Amino acid sequence: MTDFGARLESESKKTLLVKILSIDWVMFISALLISLAGLVTMNSFLGNNSFFQHQFVWLVVSVIIFFVFSLFDFHFLRRTSVVVSIYVFACLSLLALFSLGMVTKGSQSWFSFGGVSFQPAELAKISVIILLAKYFSRRHIEIANFRHILVSGIYALIVFILVFLQPDFGSAFIIFMIWLGMVLLSGLSKKHLFIVLALGSIVFSALWFGGILDNYQKLRIKNFLNPTADIRGTGYNAYQSTIAVGSGQVLGKGIGYGTQSKLKFLPEYQTDFIFAAFSEEWGFVGVTLLFGALCALIWRVIANAFRGSTNFEILFGVGLATLFVSHFVLNAGMNIGLLPVTGVTFPFMSYGGTHLLISFASLGILNGMRRYQKTAHNNKLKNEFFGL
Repeated sequence: MTDFGARLESESKKTLLVKILSIDWVMFISALLISLAGLVTMNSFLGNNSFFQHQFVWLVVSVIIFFVFSLFDFHFLRRTSVVVSIYVFACLSLLALFSLGMVTKGSQSWFSFGGVSFQPAELAKISVIILLAKYFSRRHIEIANFRHILVSGIYALIVFILVFLQPDFGSAFIIFMIWLGMVLLSGLSKKHLFIVLALGSIVFSALWFGGILDNYQKLRIKNFLNPTADIRGTGYNAYQSTIAVGSGQVLGKGIGYGTQSKLKFLPEYQTDFIFAAFSEEWGFVGVTLLFGALCALIWRVIANAFRGSTNFEILFGVGLATLFVSHFVLNAGMNIGLLPVTGVTFPFMSYGGTHLLISFASLGILNGMRRYQKTAHNNKLKNEFFGL
């Protein structure tokens, strides 16, 4: 029994080591570097280190969650009951915000538990990815049928409306982009794409002329079309962020010497405009390195997705890549004045525990799926490291 117990313990250690070695380290390190870039920028803020301290704690917790999730087998995510449960829980959380949520700057988007806040919209994004991955993976051959596009659109629309009414237009738009990206990958025809775009135009027109969009949201869109029209009013944030990005020039002003954020000309420099604050201090060279890390992250997410053992893993990875790319494009775009200010965070970099935790957890899930993508690859690892 002693020998058997020792062998069992030895095999367990070998299995755990194989799981750790099978982690996509390029993907993890890329995400970690982006997060550290955000931490360094927050730590340089004048007179307030609370952002750095809180984000550091969230980063440590997120990394732990990543490694824990990477050890699990996520076959169970394919079960309809699990998918529906996650989606329903996300929708109920969004509904509960309207009575229990904390109002911050006109948006009722967070639950507050003591000193900790949680944003259900971040969980809702992942729930939509999981639901659509399940839906399209079961109907991959029939996807040309426009009915499936409409049904999947309804699933996404429910979450879209609940998030939009908070109001959180940025997160609502991200949910739309997740749906569009996954639909396109699933084999949408050009005819159906035209219909989808036409429906989108109709919906936008209804939002604009039907009195659903608030005046400040309309002003942001108008300011996007003409950023210099009101730089002392609605265009102030975008104008200041472009100054910050441009003033970084090639090598940047140096860590702690970014005047736009330090003198508080740049609002929300720890969340919405952290890219501008980073660019001012690190310059073009730093931004290039940051984009390189992000490209490496997206590349590894997509590479892992297309190694999936089923369509579910492939679609989940593609949805995840769409999520990160959408966050990056919207945040960087509004920081350099190319897109309207929507309050979307820079992936892994902006201040916010919920987004960071959910993002690392999602990568952990993808790594968990990676373990059973290539069985032969896992056997090769065993042979190389254990001489089996």
